[in-house]
Amino acid sequence: MARFAWGRQIWSLISMNGLLPMKRQPLYLINTLTSPFSFLFFIAIVGGAPAIPFGVAGGMILTILSIGTSLQTDLSHYKQDLKLQDMVVASPLSAGLYVSGMALSEFVYAIPGMTVFALLSVIYGHYVFLGGLAVVATLVLLWVFASALGFTLATYLADVRETFAVSPLISLALTVIPPVYYPISRWPTFLRPVAYVFPTTWAANLVQGALGISPTPLTLGGALLDAGVLLAAAVILFVLAWTKAQWRER
Repeated sequence: MARFAWGRQIWSLISMNGLLPMKRQPLYLINTLTSPFSFLFFIAIVGGAPAIPFGVAGGMILTILSIGTSLQTDLSHYKQDLKLQDMVVASPLSAGLYVSGMALSEFVYAIPGMTVFALLSVIYGHYVFLGGLAVVATLVLLWVFASALGFTLATYLADVRETFAVSPLISLALTVIPPVYYPISRWPTFLRPVAYVFPTTWAANLVQGALGISPTPLTLGGALLDAGVLLAAAVILFVLAWTKAQWRER
């Protein structure tokens, strides 16, 4: 039974930080839907029917990206306010399992919103079965990146209140400025290399291409490049955070 202990440990974290808060306070779910659907609403009003598929693709990305901010807030709260990390350090639970369980618990919050956006993508998208698998794979990669981002922020920002200043800037930098809610073809040609500085641009390329709404058809080589860049960004963030983080006091 000891070899399955890690599964019970992760499930305990998912229940503590994901399932129980959702059950006790359903408003948390509404909060996760507020920003993505607000953008979708205004895009539909301003851009009309042709812009809705891009709003759906952008809503998926913003919903998953919000996991990173939530992970940073919760990790900081449990460490600084509740001193949970001190108790975890004294337990058999490893740092990797703790962060993995917390990241999965944040993913639970995204499931209702992603379910709604998945239905909308079927209505407004133009993809086939393989395209749907590509969207799922892209969102999983984006979740890894978002979790790495949240872990990095939790490492560098010690106070939960700092999140209130940083989070809006992150959303602006990763979902509003880059071509997430619109095709990259809207950028002037000479500025497009700047757009690819943002990891979410690569994720948007994958999602928009898989939905069949991108002006440029998605190729296998392009998809592998987009996925590779997104995964590399996540790995870099994890390495940066892990080298700075101190799990045990020395």
